Amino acid sequence: MKAREASVRGLRPEREVLTRQRLPYFIGISGQTVEATGLSMHLVVIPPGARAEPHIHVGYETGIYVLEGRVCTRWGFELEHEVISEAGDFLFVPPGVPHEAINLSATEPARAVVARNDPAEQDKVEPFTPGLPPRSPPTDTAP
Repeated sequence: MKAREASVRGLRPEREVLTRQRLPYFIGISGQTVEATGLSMHLVVIPPGARAEPHIHVGYETGIYVLEGRVCTRWGFELEHEVISEAGDFLFVPPGVPHEAINLSATEPARAVVARNDPAEQDKVEPFTPGLPPRSPPTDTAP
């Protein structure tokens, strides 16, 4: 079998996908779209007054660049910490840190570019209930 030649590819996301975080994403770069092996990059739109479901990212880092709006990211095991991000700000979320994002505007959507060091990051998003420790990743119990 002949190996596929590496190529530069452009794409424009045309349809919205609802993520496990319960936010609309426009899928850009991923393992599915361009056969990326270590990166995913998408546009997230947080509708006016909406919020992500609390969650954790298992085993990958996330970088966010806010394009429009103001977003409060609450984080920690009780979601007791918060940081406000607005257009022009970057935000870093380490692996395994419980968090949720909240659009602070009741009338305007917030938009951000989300980049992750995993080509299939949605497969590794786990729901999180504040006050409870995150679920441990499954372990291989095969002999």
